[in-house]
Amino acid sequence: MLTTTPHAPPGLTEVPAALIRCAQRDAALVEDGRRLTDDLAAAITEAGFARHFVPRRWGGAAGDFTSLLHSSASVAEACASTAWCATLYAAHARLAAYLPVQAQHDLWADTPDVRIAASIVPPQGTASIGRNGWTLSGTWSFVSGVAHADWVLLASWTQNASYGEQPGEQREHRIFAVPRAHLTSMDTWHTLGLRGTGSNSVRADEVHVPAHRSMLLTDLIPPQTGGAPCHMVPFTMVAGLQFGAPILGAARGALQAWVSGMKERQGSGGREVPAKLQQALARSSGEIQAAQLLLEQAAHHADDKAPTALNIGENQRNTAMAAEWCAVAVDRLFRVQGVRAQAADDPVQRHWRDITAAAGHATLGFERAATAYVQAVFAHPTPSSE
Repeated sequence: MLTTTPHAPPGLTEVPAALIRCAQRDAALVEDGRRLTDDLAAAITEAGFARHFVPRRWGGAAGDFTSLLHSSASVAEACASTAWCATLYAAHARLAAYLPVQAQHDLWADTPDVRIAASIVPPQGTASIGRNGWTLSGTWSFVSGVAHADWVLLASWTQNASYGEQPGEQREHRIFAVPRAHLTSMDTWHTLGLRGTGSNSVRADEVHVPAHRSMLLTDLIPPQTGGAPCHMVPFTMVAGLQFGAPILGAARGALQAWVSGMKERQGSGGREVPAKLQQALARSSGEIQAAQLLLEQAAHHADDKAPTALNIGENQRNTAMAAEWCAVAVDRLFRVQGVRAQAADDPVQRHWRDITAAAGHATLGFERAATAYVQAVFAHPTPSSE
């Protein structure tokens, strides 16, 4: 019989102040080490990120997207890499909640505070099926936070069993849950921004995965009835939100650092600030606030118990636009600083690098988001003019 944890610990009910202090303290170490510190990984868990979307039957919080957005953005003001990993640990646990119950038991029977990394889009490596499950081999890229993960979700193309195994026949996008200890981490993450996410590659050398520890990508588009609200949300509705939240926080952090630095140089009165700096501040602050409103609306839609196709399209549009606006806003602040922005320890520069890297994530591409939104609009009945 599968056992469950009777009492759920709290999720992200408030801004994780201890984590923010730790992120501020370890920011330089995270950049230099190209991974989280052990203290930060522990603080992320203590703050409730790992358990936030874990089903209550395993002691998780089955939390909401609005609190994840606000908590992630608050942490990203101090360190975007920390917020990136924290948010993905939460998001990947939500994905793992769609695995068969036996696999959920394997992950969370002892504790809901399990850090899960992932590389599921695009499928990589190879997976072959046998009598007792699957065998994984190959390399998977960009596994954020893998150094401190307990488990990893990996995806490969597999043959649809109903179609046989003849060349050219239908493939399935299949996801596997693998203990981190069964994989080899490769030192491949050398980047301009988000250096501290430690998004290295992992290698599997004929790793066995029991059959019950797999699911299809299509399983992440659940029916809209029953279960906790956070588990009734289609993957496509919230994929962009998990990347937009750290970007928003980093943009707010860049704005705060820019204003603080400008006050030190210009004094407390704003009248002597050159016109180009006034305009940069006014435009960038407005764009960042507008981005926050879009992301808050996206989180609200996701927390709705009955999201519609139009809501899903709007979420994809809103998260892509929010990321774009934050990137434009901070790029303006960075450029108008002039030579000061080139200092290695300039906080605006660090946020600029992180946002530039994060906003380039394929999930936040506006072209794809626009297509999804327009298709939803045209499929949605036009209101009567009567």
